[in-house]
Order: sequence, then structure tokens, then C-alpha cells
Amino acid sequence: AAADGLGSIAIDTTQLNMSVTDPTAWATAMNNLGMVPVGLAGQQLVTDSICVPGFDPSLSMMTGITPINPMIPGMGLVPPPPPTDVPVVKEIIHCKSCTLFPPNPNLPPPSTRERPPGCKTVFVGGLPENATEEIIQEVFEQCGDITAIRKSKKNFCHIRFAEEFMVDKAIYLSGYRMRLGSSTDKKDSGRLHVDFAQARDDFYEWECKQRMLAREERHRRKMEEDRLRPPSPPAIMHYSEHEAALLAEKLKDDSKFSEAITVLLTWIERGEVNRRSANQFYSMVQSANSHVRRLMNEKAAHEQEMEQAKESFKNALTGILTQFEQIVAVFNASTRQKAWDHFSKAQRKNIDIWRKHSEELRNAHSEQLMGIRREEEMEMSDDDSGDNPTKKLRVDDSALAAQAYALKEENDSLRWQLDAYRNEVELLKQEKGQLFRTEESLTKDQQLQFLQQTMQGMQQQLLSIQEELNNKKSELEQAKEEQTHTQAMLKVLQEQLKSAKELAEINGHDESQANEINVLTVALVNQDREKNSEKRSPGLKSEKEALLIGIISTFLHVHPFGANIEYLWSYMQQLDSRISANEIEMLLMRLPRMFKQEFTGVGATLEKRWKFCAFEGIKTI
Repeated sequence: AAADGLGSIAIDTTQLNMSVTDPTAWATAMNNLGMVPVGLAGQQLVTDSICVPGFDPSLSMMTGITPINPMIPGMGLVPPPPPTDVPVVKEIIHCKSCTLFPPNPNLPPPSTRERPPGCKTVFVGGLPENATEEIIQEVFEQCGDITAIRKSKKNFCHIRFAEEFMVDKAIYLSGYRMRLGSSTDKKDSGRLHVDFAQARDDFYEWECKQRMLAREERHRRKMEEDRLRPPSPPAIMHYSEHEAALLAEKLKDDSKFSEAITVLLTWIERGEVNRRSANQFYSMVQSANSHVRRLMNEKAAHEQEMEQAKESFKNALTGILTQFEQIVAVFNASTRQKAWDHFSKAQRKNIDIWRKHSEELRNAHSEQLMGIRREEEMEMSDDDSGDNPTKKLRVDDSALAAQAYALKEENDSLRWQLDAYRNEVELLKQEKGQLFRTEESLTKDQQLQFLQQTMQGMQQQLLSIQEELNNKKSELEQAKEEQTHTQAMLKVLQEQLKSAKELAEINGHDESQANEINVLTVALVNQDREKNSEKRSPGLKSEKEALLIGIISTFLHVHPFGANIEYLWSYMQQLDSRISANEIEMLLMRLPRMFKQEFTGVGATLEKRWKFCAFEGIKTI
């Protein structure tokens, strides 16, 4: 195909009087160029299968096939790459002033450099010394429009074409031997070497083209984003009494609630609320509040649907697991010796593979079902823990504070309603007039009396709520006083303990008397702690604390004389390195009925020991 394309270059067909398939003509041409023929005399150098069969010089095409010539200017076709296994056969090209002889087809193709981006310029080396710009233009203008030729005195030149595809046509001429006329002088012949050239003009034009393409791509993306951008929200109308009445009707409609609540929010943010429109806005806010119950009902319905879906999924998963169990049972029965011996080796292998696969699927579905059941059990345990009395004891203080806050909020809302009614009363007074009393004025007086009565009732309700709030505050103060009293008692007992120790050291009492004093004081402190813990005893916070209490109880039970906190902490460090002595001591102090603290020794030998006393409490009970 490449040979067909270059064989049909626009040349003077009258000078094409030699066939490539003629070995004599080939040898004559090589002798004229001063080259020794490769083949022997009378031997065909190129086989008929490679040469152009049935070449007609007057038609310049194959017999029966019209060739497509990529070298015609303006077509813009790059010749397809030839097959790698078949060498490209090039033909002799005749021009008016010169002749181009093709290179030996057995030689490797000429090498070229890497093509620069936007390359339109080629380097042509190996020109004859007597070649002029007119001859160069005559040869290379058949590849396309030439914009510039820069010829050097050292037998090379640079040719710049109008388009990039023309460079590929010019590269095709690399390796041709050029002879001027019919001269055999060395100055009139030379082997052409055509290669890509790097020119600043080509690179600048390529950059401009890339920037233009980038601008077009950005414009296209912007147009696409504008097309896909969602439309702007509709404009919010301005507030008026007519629009407010329409909006109040929309707020009552469930289908138009979302649109109406947006308009209401915009009006409130704009500052449309004033004395005259406060009641109207209050009624609209009240209508918006009425939708809370509807939304909660919808949420409950969706939760019920989700629970039903979970239940149906669990039932379906149970049925699937049952069928998996049956299939696995079939495989297990098949692997028994009574039936297993009758199967072939291939059948046994398949049955074994199927059994393992079914067991894996069965185990995966069983784990999934157990996970669902564990989640349900955890939810049920959370619900049960909500009714735990210890939790109620912990949240008593927070519940009182929450009730006080709720009463305060209700008090504020009633105060705002009272201000709104006062505004209405003032407006009615302004509209009533001071000169004439007509029937309308009488009705306004009646309305005014009714509003005054309602205002008095609300004031009474406000007073009762304030009394309840004061009672709650007094209860909180009493609880705080009790707490401070217990703290003061604890401080007094600690001071008495210190004074008793000092007296024991000064008077020189023996160690047994000091121990008795310590035991008595610790017993008093423990009794006080037990009283306080009965009032408010926090339960265990986590499973880790329950585990620690079990280990500590076992450890102290095997040490009947007790153990100090350092000894206990060193033992617990072997089980959990992250635990601290302070954490263990706080845990023991929180459970006075299980653990008690005693002081042994006097002075410098004074030591605090913890003992396990849970069984003593059971005996006393």
C-alpha cells in the first residue's frame, strides 16, 4: 500500500521509462550512481512478489485497483504503517530536474528522532552540493504546501510545511538517493536524510492551539454546568395581611407545609413581626407547631414498617437456614460408608466440595441470624435498664433541675402571651376613641373586659407556677444543705481522729488502745458513709468494674487481716497494667457494705488496710 501511494506521486510520466522489476535497469542505475550492484549479473535483485505487479507507467496504478495516493497536496492522509514482517518497497521518482532512487529494501529503515509537539518543520540532510532551492522545492512541494525553506551551505536545509500531516509525507523520502539530471558527478548526487526538526514557531503555534482547545473545553464545561445547575428558588413575596392569611391556610395543608414554612421563616428573619402583626404571626407559629404530632406519627409508622421488615427478614433468613441444614444433612448422609462406597472418585470429590461450600454458607447465615438476635437482646436490655431504680436515684437531682427549667420556660411563654394581650389591649384603646360611644365601642368594652378577665386568670396561673418554682428551689436548697451537713460531719470526725491519735502519742498509750480508737472512728465514718450511700448509692458503671470487684473480693477474702492499697494495686497490675491505685481506692470507697478500711499501728507504723466485710453484713441481717 505504501509503495502504491508513493508510486503515484505527481511526476512527469513521460520520463518514467524504466521498470523496477527489470534487473538490468536496476544495475545500470546503481552503476551510474557509482555503487556496486548487490546481485550477480543477470540475477533479479528484487522478487516479483515484493515488486509492483503489472505496473503501468502511463496509469501509475496497479492493474484493476485504483490506488489512494497520500502524497497529493490537500488530502491530509497519513500513509498507514506498513506491516512489520513485509519490507516496504519504494519506487523510483522522476522529477523535471532530478531523479530519486529508492534505498535498498533489504537495509533497515532510516532512524528518526522523537517527534516534537506540533512539528511542521523537517531537516533534510545529504543534499547534492549543486542542489538549489528551486530543485528542493520541486521535490518536496509534492508533499504539501511549503511556507519556508532555509538552505545552508553545508548540504542541508530546513523545510517548513503548512500542516503537520505533510511532515509524515516528507519523512517517507528519507533514504532516497537524489541525482540531478543525468550527471554522474558526485556533486550532483547525495543520499537524503529527512528527520523531524524542532522549531520555535511550530512549538508556539502548538501552544496557541492547545490554549485555544483548553478555552473551548472550559467554555463547554461551563455551558454544561449551567445547563445542569438546578434552577434558583422562587422569590419570597413581601408580607401583607392578605398574603399572611393565604400562608396560614397553606400551613394547615400537609402537602404545602414545606413551602409555607420557608416563607414564614423568611418573613420572621426579615423583621416583619411588630405589635400589629404579632398575633397573626403567633397563630402561624402555632399552626407550624401543630405539625409536630403529625411528624411524630409518621416517624412511628415508619419505625413500625421497619420492625415488620426486620421481622419478615428474620423469618425468611430462618427458613433459608433450615433449608441449608437439610442440604448439609443430605451431604453428611451421602458421605457415610453405606452410600459413599457406591460413588465414583469424581462424584465423591464433587460431593465433598459441595458439602464444604454448603457448610460455609450455613455458618455465615447462622452468624448473621445470631447477630440479629443479639441486637434485639441488647435493645431489650437497654429498655429494662431504663426502669432500674438505681438509675432513678442517680437522676433525681438532674430531674429536679429539668423540671425547674421546664417551669421557667413555661413561665416565659406565659409572660410573652401576657405581653401580647397587653399589646392588643393598647391597640383596642387607641382604636376606641375618646369622644363618642357607639355600639361598636360597647362591643369593644366587652372585649376589653373579657381580655382583662383572661389576663387576671393568666396572672393567677403565673403566680401558682411561680409558687411551684419556689418550692422546687427550696427542695434543691434542702438537698444541698444536707450534703454540706454530711461533709461537715465527715470533717469533724476526721479532726477527732487526728486529736485522738495525738493524745495517744502524748500519753504513751499502748498500741491496742490506739487500734481501738482507730476502729471506733473508722466504724463511725463507715456508718456515716452507709447512711449517705443508702440515700444515693451509684450502681456499677460498667462490666469492667464488676470484674474488678469480683477479683478484689476474692483477694481480700483470702487475706483475713486485710491488705493495704499498694499491695492490692501491685496484684491488680499483673492483670491490667492500665489500672491505677486511686481508681481501686475510689471503687472500694463506693461500696462500704462490701469493703471497710481499718487503721493499724501508731505513729510512723500507722497503716491503712482494707478488709472484705460483705459476709459480716449478711450475718447481721
